[in-house]
Amino acid sequence: MTNQTQGLDSSMRKRGKLKPWLREAARQLGFELCGIAPASLPELDRARYLSWLERGFQGEMKYMEREQRLDLRLLLPSVRSVICAGMVYNTPHPKSVECPDPARGWISRYGWGEDYHLVLRERLEKLLEGLRQAAGPPFEAKICVDTAPLLERAVAQAAGVGWIGKNTCLIREKAGSWFLLGEILTSLEIEPDEPAPDRCGTCRRCIDACPTAAIVEPYVLDATRCISYFTIELRGSIPEAFRPAVGRHLFGCDICQDVCPWNSKAPVTLLPEFQPRPIQAVDEQRQSGEESAVPSTPVPSTFNPPLEWLASLSEEEFRRTFRRSPIQRARYRGMLRNAAVAMGNSRLEKFRPLLEKLAEHPDAMVQEHARWALEQLGANATSAPLQPKNAGAPASGLD
Repeated sequence: MTNQTQGLDSSMRKRGKLKPWLREAARQLGFELCGIAPASLPELDRARYLSWLERGFQGEMKYMEREQRLDLRLLLPSVRSVICAGMVYNTPHPKSVECPDPARGWISRYGWGEDYHLVLRERLEKLLEGLRQAAGPPFEAKICVDTAPLLERAVAQAAGVGWIGKNTCLIREKAGSWFLLGEILTSLEIEPDEPAPDRCGTCRRCIDACPTAAIVEPYVLDATRCISYFTIELRGSIPEAFRPAVGRHLFGCDICQDVCPWNSKAPVTLLPEFQPRPIQAVDEQRQSGEESAVPSTPVPSTFNPPLEWLASLSEEEFRRTFRRSPIQRARYRGMLRNAAVAMGNSRLEKFRPLLEKLAEHPDAMVQEHARWALEQLGANATSAPLQPKNAGAPASGLD
């Protein structure tokens, strides 16, 4: 990084060498994708966003309504360019549609490792530090990673990083959609890239596979029907009508990406930050001889963990286990709620003692979901677990 920065003199900048330097510097920092977008959002993206809000599809996510999303100048008045960088988080582990065990719960792929906000921000800070040295004269800049109020997928599409697919995820040809985005807003004027073309074609596998029919039409997601919304963003009760379709999901949902043909050969990362994290906090306590209600079943990682383990965590164990993890966003009571629904959907009688205990939990929301789950066991404890519709293995190829 330092050698590259020193090698970029003023004459090179005048010949437009800053942009190639930026791509290479981003690559060295672990970003597989890097593109440049103009500071103004395309009018079509603005209109789609406003229509989405008008239809109430944001649900309880009031942060989605912040006006900064429509004008980047409200985030950085001097902005002239946006550097959009992406990191692959896909790992060589099976997809959710390939893991049918009803006794285990699914944590969305991006939640297996470290908090990606911290991972991306650290690298973007290094990229910005090098850019300040390379660009010469001082300039203004602001780093954004997911939580900032901007339409990052629209920005990424304008930067040529990928296109917004029918499942509303950003997709890149030959790279799929398993990547995380971060941006640097800057007062530097850098030549923008060409927007990425839409290559979804006639395919609608994501639409057909969604268990809750949350993709109400191509390119439009009703978050108030989405499993990710129910298990992460929603603070209250999951609507009873949707609970069977939630299946065994504990945190987020990957189905619409699992079935996407562009992800059939998606690249993987070996970065340790994105690998499933070993579950050590509770095991260490168990080995020390401290009293714990956690079953002795070994839990190797956050990949497809046993429901009985997660449902038995104390609040302190939850905080310690998922420190610096995206899973913290669901909060302890939310995770117990989700685990109760998953155990009910499993139809496995072995979960009855745990659910009876959760039905006496101090939190009324946890109680209510545990009692619902017990009703599912009572209705047909020996039958096959409830299955989300169309959640089979993804087909290969494009329509």
